[in-house]
Amino acid sequence: MFIPKLPHFSYRFNALVTALIGWLTFSGHSLASDVEHHQFFSPTLGYDYPYSVYLPENYDAQAADAYPVIYMLHGSFGTDRDWVSRGNLQQVADRLINAGHIPPAVYVMPGSRSWWVDGHNEPARSAFFNDLMPHVEASYHVGQERHLRGVAGLSAGGYGALNFALERPDLFAAVAALSPASYAPLPPSNSSAWRHPAFINEQGQFDRELWASLNYTAHLEEYRFRVTPRGPDEQADSPYVPLYISAGRSDVFDAEFHARLLRQTMERIQPDAVRLDLYPGGHTWQVWRASLPAALNFMFQHIGHGHEQERPETASN
Repeated sequence: MFIPKLPHFSYRFNALVTALIGWLTFSGHSLASDVEHHQFFSPTLGYDYPYSVYLPENYDAQAADAYPVIYMLHGSFGTDRDWVSRGNLQQVADRLINAGHIPPAVYVMPGSRSWWVDGHNEPARSAFFNDLMPHVEASYHVGQERHLRGVAGLSAGGYGALNFALERPDLFAAVAALSPASYAPLPPSNSSAWRHPAFINEQGQFDRELWASLNYTAHLEEYRFRVTPRGPDEQADSPYVPLYISAGRSDVFDAEFHARLLRQTMERIQPDAVRLDLYPGGHTWQVWRASLPAALNFMFQHIGHGHEQERPETASN
């Protein structure tokens, strides 16, 4: 931020003090919640697994009711701290909780070297399910049932969140994919997927077969089978997972096109549980920060409401 040079030291000092007081006042409500940074040894990875965690104001590890938990996945080459340092997650969650729009919840922001897949560089998917989730559920007072869990992500994290929800609809009550890098049939030529270690084989080439086997399209048939009742008097094996999608209209990776394709595909399976919001902007934090409140509000229409499968009216743009 540009600050003009001030003519007198006393004026400059007073201005700095005023700015500091203003900053403390603005950020004061966010300090009611806590963000912690931790790591634990992951047997699946063979090394420490980093994660950040948001704990709401007055978090009570002995409360009668467990807190909902949302897993927030970062993008390609990102870190576990991105959602807080760049995505304003702490401020957004505080504001929505204080306004009564969403309940107090725990947000877990794991770190990964992969695209949340068992790729060529690390088994990120297996580490998430086998190590991270059990660690979180043993360390924090969060729900261990489907209706108290959600998963969300941006870009490559949106790709991962969507895949997790489609693969394990028995674990998540809602999913949000912000500018998801769920490109079909292949990533655009400027996508980092083409050079990411997760998809680079021993020959140093992009592994097209691996991409096809891990992308959301590979999960669709099994997902449809699991969430669709096979007779008028039968229940599905699992409720479907309501899906929120967002994208920027000027995304350099043509995320709007792929988001619309994803919406059309998912609406064939769950026509009343898909929402797409489009925002001005590109593949940037400006778009992800703008869409985060809508994503969380959408998810909490389905998280924390018991075991029954709900079919609310949801709008698509």
